[in-house]
Amino acid sequence: MRDAFVRALVGEMAANDRILLITGDLGFGVLQPIWDRFPDRIINAGIAEQGMVGMAAGLAATGRIVLVYSIGNFPTLRPLEQIRNDCAYSNANVKIVCVGGGFVYGSLGMSHHATEDMAVMRALPGVTCFAPGDPAEAEAVTRAAIRTEGTCYIRLGRGNEPRVHEGPVTDWYLPAAMTLRKGTDIGLLSTGGILTQTIKAADMLAGRGISAEVVSFPCFKPMDQYTVRQLTERFPILLTVEEHNVVGGFGSAVCEIAAETGNGCRIYRVGLHDRYPAVVGNQQYLREVYGMDAESIADRAEALIGEKRTDA
Repeated sequence: MRDAFVRALVGEMAANDRILLITGDLGFGVLQPIWDRFPDRIINAGIAEQGMVGMAAGLAATGRIVLVYSIGNFPTLRPLEQIRNDCAYSNANVKIVCVGGGFVYGSLGMSHHATEDMAVMRALPGVTCFAPGDPAEAEAVTRAAIRTEGTCYIRLGRGNEPRVHEGPVTDWYLPAAMTLRKGTDIGLLSTGGILTQTIKAADMLAGRGISAEVVSFPCFKPMDQYTVRQLTERFPILLTVEEHNVVGGFGSAVCEIAAETGNGCRIYRVGLHDRYPAVVGNQQYLREVYGMDAESIADRAEALIGEKRTDA
């Protein structure tokens, strides 16, 4: 997703000379195209995320659009006060970019596991929040964030994520969800890079005679309320999937909308259940450990379908 983000950003910077990027002393390889083409519009702020965000807010006050770029929790939790007070409160045109959402940096331990960031960022008034599911979505949300007035959050994976969409996402509009598989028995809803696992889970379920619909939400604030409401009307069961704590995250956002529909759809959430991950390992290993890999998702969906049929 990093390369997709950079490709989209280079295109936007070529078209708009008000766009700047600030990096927290990292990403030099992937950001090389920006260093080469726009050396006067990229700043290395060093390992000083609070200063980086404060600097971005000041530059935004001069009419610029400023992106700040760092890994995992470092551009969100560490400078949270600056994001809230200096950026969001003033509706500053600052775009916070996290590379490594969820367990991307799993081998570096809990301090690098970004598993509370979505809940924190969506709680800030006026902040638009994106979590693309694959490189195609990453390019689309990067363009959307730059063109969205005010403070935004972009939660990326890292690199080498497979493409889920067959081609570029060119007709996407904020905050539309995207249906990638049609189904009739259960809806699988996800945001972010865990989309690859929901797609695989749907394929596994098809082999078990269960038809699962897969819907990706590249924007989790604001949510696509229309799609959520439609899904709660069409399905008796929805399963939300996120590489994040279920408290306050994507599943919570879906539940908030569904609770106001008044229908009987039951919603269940896959993610971390109010705990800190205490295991280290690569991303896929941690997904398996904490029950959010494709097989675990498929097993949970199958069990829910079985319970529903038994109750009926």
